[in-house]
Amino acid sequence: MSYELSGKLTAKFETIQRTGTFKVREFAVEKTDDIGGRTVTNYVKFQCVQEKTTIIDKYNVGDEIKVHFNIKGTKWEKDGKVNYFTNLDAWRVEAVSATATGADIPATDSEYMEPLDTFSASPTDAIDDLPF
Repeated sequence: MSYELSGKLTAKFETIQRTGTFKVREFAVEKTDDIGGRTVTNYVKFQCVQEKTTIIDKYNVGDEIKVHFNIKGTKWEKDGKVNYFTNLDAWRVEAVSATATGADIPATDSEYMEPLDTFSASPTDAIDDLPF
């Protein structure tokens, strides 16, 4: 399942080569919401893996962005102890225009990739499937 979050880019970290064939890069986004007249700020850290580690390169700290991501969970056991990890895997980043009239306007992103768990059906398939 795919999710998205818009906010201000607050940190970009270097790409880390974990093994000979696996690399990861992290970045953080500040998300501010007004909840009942009170401003609540959260900082959300995302990770990009493999060829997606470059998707954050063209953005600067302070830019308003929209991040498309998947939630991945892992169970890890060592010495009889069990631990769980949750990662927010970013697979697409878009710029958000501050001059829009309340709407997020995405910029063109040549590195767009569909999440792995999404299937595509043609528009006519959806129409033919209607019960009326």
